[in-house]
Amino acid sequence: MRAALVALLVAIPSLLLPTVADDTSQIVVIMAILAFAMTFMEYFSRFPSIVEFRFAPPFNRLKFVALMIIVVTLTMITRGKTDPTGLTQMLTAMGSALGHAIDFPYSPVRLVVLMMPDNADAELIASVRTAAGISYMVSLVTMFIFLTLVRLFGWPVRNGAFNVWINLPLFDPTAGGDVLHRLKRDAGLNIVLGFLLPFLIPAVVKAASDLIDPISMQNPQTLIWTMSEWAFLPASMIMRGIAMSRIADMIEEKRRRAYARAETQAEGLHAV
Repeated sequence: MRAALVALLVAIPSLLLPTVADDTSQIVVIMAILAFAMTFMEYFSRFPSIVEFRFAPPFNRLKFVALMIIVVTLTMITRGKTDPTGLTQMLTAMGSALGHAIDFPYSPVRLVVLMMPDNADAELIASVRTAAGISYMVSLVTMFIFLTLVRLFGWPVRNGAFNVWINLPLFDPTAGGDVLHRLKRDAGLNIVLGFLLPFLIPAVVKAASDLIDPISMQNPQTLIWTMSEWAFLPASMIMRGIAMSRIADMIEEKRRRAYARAETQAEGLHAV
């Protein structure tokens, strides 16, 4: 089921958009099959591979739902330009309102709008603003929900014992140095990068405008996936940082209890 849902996510823009080039459809089919195969092998195997927090729900489920909401919403808004319905008009109005609300000076949405070339038409700029506003808002809500699960509902200990090896397969505890220090360092690095990326990506694109053509976002699928990844990747990094910080706090608390227990036992032996 997970593999089928991931494949569906990859194919949704091609399935819902009214006009899709034949070459694009073939590429999407190949990508969907690859996504299906990789997801199936990852979750069918009992051993960890590359997917982190695989046995610590709802971390990955929350990220998937967020990305699905972004992709489906942007696809429906894009479809509404040629085949308008009540739903597409409502989503377009909501997206436009969000885009204008977040489009204030020095905001990530304003930077995305400013990265567009001077010869971009008003309709394209409006589409980019709407897509950026929806994507960024969904990402912010997702991060807030996950932070609530961590702080108020005790994620991940409510799901049972947390196994670092199977949930952090890319983290090598034997690489050297204190595990607690490395976890906190990686957590801080992920949070900082996740916060900066929405600002850095438009700046880099603007600086490299001779090599990267932002006007290519006139293509509906390019716009959908670019805006989705622009908002989802930083949010995913911040969530990873929050999760690793939580794991570090759990390890630190366990060490503190172990040291206190050992000290108590030592005092008892000394008294004897």
